[in-house]
Amino acid sequence: MSGLVGKIAWITGGGSGIGEAGAKVLAAAGAHVIVSGRRSEALNHVVERIVASGGTAEAAVVDVADEAQVRSVADSIIANHGGIDILVASAGVNVPNRSFAALDSASWTTLIDVNLNGTMYAIQSVLPGMRARRDGLVIIISSWVGRHPALMGGPGYNASKQALVTLSHSLNMEECGNGIRSSVIMPGEVATELIMKRAVPPTPDELERLLKPDDIGEMIRVVAEMPARICVNEIVISPTWNRSFIKAG
Repeated sequence: MSGLVGKIAWITGGGSGIGEAGAKVLAAAGAHVIVSGRRSEALNHVVERIVASGGTAEAAVVDVADEAQVRSVADSIIANHGGIDILVASAGVNVPNRSFAALDSASWTTLIDVNLNGTMYAIQSVLPGMRARRDGLVIIISSWVGRHPALMGGPGYNASKQALVTLSHSLNMEECGNGIRSSVIMPGEVATELIMKRAVPPTPDELERLLKPDDIGEMIRVVAEMPARICVNEIVISPTWNRSFIKAG
């Protein structure tokens, strides 16, 4: 029996892509999952697929850039389920016009508000309960550019994703004595909706060679099923056919 049976997992950015994949595997492993995002229809479809596969799930609409909304959703989950055992912070965005020459202040603010602030709001919302139980797992979805800045990421995305890596390590520094673990996953290119918003999206042939959301979902499951004594501090994962290497060559 999986160690996730009876666990409560909250996934931000759970309506598609990596967040959806993570929600499905955690539910399959026995956790009750709450998927959050801005699009209620997408969230409900994820819940329906999980329930149809024998898992349990529910949806909670939230804009992670809004601190009050994030705290309200977290409080509701805690009130209904007694706590949050696992937080998967997967909500993230990029913008098409992302270079220094093209990035305007509104787009910069969006990138920081969603990618960085939204993750911090979610973490701060679950920490008190985790501290009280002296147990809890946070999984942060960063990016390959969190470790290896790339021109195609743009300054806002690069900076916010690198900040997430530091945020995760800082959480471990301060909270490991309270039994709280944080793992940051840094995927290379993943075939999601987000990647198709680039100014020059990958071709269909290129998409087939990239990571799939389910690949990262499996990494989330592996981290979540580790014994509480183990902290997987960070994971860097990429397609074998790594365009950042090939294009550089």
